[in-house]
Amino acid sequence: MNTQGTAAGSNQQEDYLDKGLDAVEKKYGGGKIDPAKQRSTNEKITDKARGLVEKATGKDIPDKISN
Repeated sequence: MNTQGTAAGSNQQEDYLDKGLDAVEKKYGGGKIDPAKQRSTNEKITDKARGLVEKATGKDIPDKISN
């Protein structure tokens, strides 16, 4: 069994940034946010954050942290 966590209908695996965002949603979402249902939106958020960090620092973030 793959414990990396794939979103329903998606073959993309969660990286550390995705898992961190999921944990924040679970903790502060008051039980109203289902990270599995928000996977598409979360991917856009984490991809944008990665791009901003890479642009600001000029360095690539390893895929293991954010793909």
